[in-house]
Amino acid sequence: MLLSLGFIPSAVYLSAHMDFSVKLNTEYADVLVVGGGTSGVIAAIQSARIGCKTIVLETGSQLGGTMTTGGVSFPGLFHAWGKQIISGIGWELVTETVSLNGDVLPDFTLPFGTHHSKHQIPLNGYLYSLIAEEKCIKAGVSIRYYETPTKIEWDGKYWRVEIVGKGTHYSISCKQLIDCTGNALVTDMTGYKLLREKNIQPGSLLFELDGFNVATLDFNELNARFKVALEQGSLLKSDAYNGIRGLLSAKGYFSVQHVPNADSTTSRLHTKANIEGRSSMLRIIRFVRTLPGCEKAYFKKIQPEVAIRETNRIDGEYSITCDDYVNGIVFPDSLAYSFYPIDLHDDSGVKPHHLQNGMVATIPYRALLPKNSHNIIVAGRCIASDRLANSALRVQASCMAMGQIAGCAAALSCMKDVPLKELDINDLKQLIRQNKGIVP
Repeated sequence: MLLSLGFIPSAVYLSAHMDFSVKLNTEYADVLVVGGGTSGVIAAIQSARIGCKTIVLETGSQLGGTMTTGGVSFPGLFHAWGKQIISGIGWELVTETVSLNGDVLPDFTLPFGTHHSKHQIPLNGYLYSLIAEEKCIKAGVSIRYYETPTKIEWDGKYWRVEIVGKGTHYSISCKQLIDCTGNALVTDMTGYKLLREKNIQPGSLLFELDGFNVATLDFNELNARFKVALEQGSLLKSDAYNGIRGLLSAKGYFSVQHVPNADSTTSRLHTKANIEGRSSMLRIIRFVRTLPGCEKAYFKKIQPEVAIRETNRIDGEYSITCDDYVNGIVFPDSLAYSFYPIDLHDDSGVKPHHLQNGMVATIPYRALLPKNSHNIIVAGRCIASDRLANSALRVQASCMAMGQIAGCAAALSCMKDVPLKELDINDLKQLIRQNKGIVP
């Protein structure tokens, strides 16, 4: 039935031109954490739990970084030689994720020799990101997704950080900066020196293959076909650096593929790395489906981003050397342990160099402080270290421990109104222990 002219339904009319103008307002925080990845999540929760007004900026859509977006959802190592050496907030998040997903922790009392992967903890990375977000919110952390700093200045009392995001432009004044970007972006923007290798380690785009039975495959035939594909250029050595057996036996679950010179320091370089990683996925699946027994192979999962291993490192008050690391040097300011093989990836793949029996490395506080800096601390893979030491320090449990150090240090500095470099190291150790961290 036609409506009479007297009964036109009410409607709300919107302007055809939405107002996307931005205004530069200023917010205040005690602590600003830039980067919501492996170390940044822990730093933010720790700072807020101690009582600081804390903001965390994350350019992506979720927390967790390498654990979630990168797909390295098997963090380690929290134990060494039958003893737990890293605990605190990172361990809290990991164990709650394992429990809520109905999984079981490995038996950490069993010796594993050179098979360090047996003490890594497979977990649901997506669930981890949910729990991390919940814990941030409960602690009072203000989470800002899709935002990044564009300018950082010191006004003599506070850091003034200009922020942009989707339809967003504002500034934050804060007492302390925690750089958890992985690339030392904040350290660079504040004018402190960075270190970088001429050639960096490859990244990896993690994925899972299925649709075939490894036990029924004829690897003599498959190796011959793999060799031909490499010669013809339809497949690259970096697509399966352990060969066709390594690719199909692991089904891609662990790192079996490389993206040479993968760099995430700028949007353009990060885009290039992701495109190259995805091109590799197409080469892999097109080749695998030509193999006898793999005609129905398919991807169960492909991560949205390449996981990055190495970019910039800070020039710190102290730089951890490979000798420090492999000899387990304990410094007066050591605040956390780190345990992982020297794990440098190159064009040939990776051949881990394991620590000697009973040896555990440590992380000194000075390695988190850019040289001659004030009110800025760094956590994660870009801490001050030489390249070989960094190849072991960059793993997730160690980065979580660094995040807890940074969160405690920034909060203690705010509470005592003392510069980071002048904190009493014993006070800092006590605060870390109070928050269930393990101090050497």
